Amino acid sequence: MGTVVTAAALACIVGLVVRKMIKDKKSGKSHCGCDCGHCGGCALAKEK
Repeated sequence: MGTVVTAAALACIVGLVVRKMIKDKKSGKSHCGCDCGHCGGCALAKEK
C-alpha cells in the first residue's frame, strides 16, 4: 500500500512540473529564467 501512495505522490509532482513547464513555454519563459528574446543567452548556449 505504501508503494502505491508513494507512486501516486510522485506522479502528481511530475505532472505539476510538466504542467508548469508547458505553461512557461506558452508564455515565452525559458528554463534558464531569462527572457531569451531579450538577451539571447539561451540561443548562445545552444550553439556551443
